Amino acid sequence: MLDTLNEKFSDAFRSLRGKAKISEDNIEETLKVVRTALLEADVNFKVVKEFIEKVKVDALGEKVLKGVQPGEQFIKIVHDQLTALMGDTHQELNLNVPSPAVILIVGLNGAGKTTFTGKLALHLRGKLKKDALMVPADNFRPAAKDQLMTHARNLGVDCFDSDLSMTPANIALAAIEEAKRLRKDVVIIDTAGRLQVDEELMQQLVDVRRVTNPTEVLLVADAMTGQEAVNVAKVFHEKVQLTGVVLSKMDSDARGGAALSIRHATGVPIKFVSMGEKLKDLEPFHPDRLAKRILDMGDVLTLVEKAQDAINEDDVTGMMKNLEKGRFTISDFVRQMEAINRLGSMGSILKMIPGMGGMLRQMGDLSPAENEMKKMRVLINSMTAKEREDTKLLKQNTRIARIARGAGRPETDVRDFLQKFDQMEKMMVGMMSMMKGGAMPNLPGMGPVKGFRQAPKDAQPFQQGPDKTKAKRPFGKKYF
Repeated sequence: MLDTLNEKFSDAFRSLRGKAKISEDNIEETLKVVRTALLEADVNFKVVKEFIEKVKVDALGEKVLKGVQPGEQFIKIVHDQLTALMGDTHQELNLNVPSPAVILIVGLNGAGKTTFTGKLALHLRGKLKKDALMVPADNFRPAAKDQLMTHARNLGVDCFDSDLSMTPANIALAAIEEAKRLRKDVVIIDTAGRLQVDEELMQQLVDVRRVTNPTEVLLVADAMTGQEAVNVAKVFHEKVQLTGVVLSKMDSDARGGAALSIRHATGVPIKFVSMGEKLKDLEPFHPDRLAKRILDMGDVLTLVEKAQDAINEDDVTGMMKNLEKGRFTISDFVRQMEAINRLGSMGSILKMIPGMGGMLRQMGDLSPAENEMKKMRVLINSMTAKEREDTKLLKQNTRIARIARGAGRPETDVRDFLQKFDQMEKMMVGMMSMMKGGAMPNLPGMGPVKGFRQAPKDAQPFQQGPDKTKAKRPFGKKYF
């Protein structure tokens, strides 16, 4: 979804390059491209018309800043209007109630309600330190209970063993009593869906809502359905008073109309977006961050949050101790690869870095690079623990031959990996030396690094002062 919009908007802003100022004449073509991009993304035409008018008024009004490039100023105006269209700020879950708080999950079949229930339980435990009880209340599709109980086992979260012969309302009441007995913080009720909205479904949901008095009623909507997701949200909101929307399948080729229209059409905030099939692939929805991704301005905050979850502090501490001793081991490299893998695919990570959207389009398919990483993992898995800690052992031809046989790869692949790792080790140790000493040294086997002054041969790292609190920089500021 983001790739298509990103490309269209980039094309639209290109026409403003080199312009001395923003005028009605030179933004007309840009607005036309933006309008087409939004309509192709399945955004409601009334929403598009209102959005374009607001952008035009802001661009031609007093909000245009002097001394700023017209293209940059116009992008800022579009960003602000996209953010406002999607709801301005992130809306947190309302859990400030006596335990257990009840969250009702509703939606049509195939939208991803059951999977989202597992994702939400994981999110509540990891981010909010809340202990949840998952409740299968879908008595039309028994497989939904099996699926939820499988999620529960995988996550280590409790799941209520519902009697599906009971009505959803009675299942919910029994589950809440069980949650009180187990002292749970939250009850998440996964309700039945249908292929389409019908009265029987709605009456069941009305009954469940009445007897449970939930703090949150979240609609899981399929982002791939575009305007249909907006229409579904309107019906559900009319019947059961939604408090939030969850957009599933946002990692697909969804056109984006739901994300850009649903808040404007219903007044209901989007609270989460599902960015993949894994249970960890759930992100709180931040309108300003999605607007930045659409406009290729990156999403550094989300990247930092993901990194905080993915990176193990003990692993980092161990690696830093090795680097301080001038060592970087294959085991350290493995831990780095695992952390990157937990962040997501290489493409998804790069898209969160400002300006990388256009570069990624030029680079094309990243699968060769990702395949290279997989090949490295296979080779490393064939090494012993001692070999991962001491690469000097790998100079022996017999060890190289054994690793190649174990990995099912030619010996040249092993030698190629060791050569690349040797260069990586020099780079990592050199960067550590730079951080400690304030200057980039000449690395073994490498020439001076462009953009850094070279420290004198007798340069030392930061030295501790007599008070043991302040560090001295022995060669002054010119080296860093």
